[in-house]
Amino acid sequence: MALSVENHGTPETPLTVVVMGVSGVGKTTVARLLADRLDLPYAEADDFHPPANIARMSAGIPLDDEDRAPWLRALGGWLRERTEAGTGGVVTCSALKHRYRDTLRAACPGAFFLHLSGGTELVEDRLAHRTGHFMPPSLLASQYAALEPLGADEHGAVLDVGPSPEELVELAVALLRPVNGDLA
Repeated sequence: MALSVENHGTPETPLTVVVMGVSGVGKTTVARLLADRLDLPYAEADDFHPPANIARMSAGIPLDDEDRAPWLRALGGWLRERTEAGTGGVVTCSALKHRYRDTLRAACPGAFFLHLSGGTELVEDRLAHRTGHFMPPSLLASQYAALEPLGADEHGAVLDVGPSPEELVELAVALLRPVNGDLA
């Protein structure tokens, strides 16, 4: 089920999408598929974390706003560069709080936030079966506690993660079409 939120983008602006949500909702999978589907550059937010952030999260210590600030600025820089280059792009980012999204919007005002949302049990189950990731399932509760849903003033939409990643991408493309009419 998709919940559409007010759109502010224009077809003249390269499409930039932030696939957001708590850990385990499938941001990376959906973002990669969406970038491939739309032939856009892709970036993984985890690659922008400094080693100290990775170490904190690996140790089960949630990041605070001070930890996140340079990471968010780096992600915003990537989005701005894609806009300036005219390519657009898709990036993953938890973007849990409105002010985090404000940081990204300051760098890339036209960014569309695709919030992948899922129930706690489903996401806990996904995290329990995930391997090779530094984010421990023990931090999920802190992410849900910090999560501020998209507001009516934010350019984006919410998708429930029940459907397959491929179905989510098709739903996302349908949502993005009014924002950028030349999507195939």
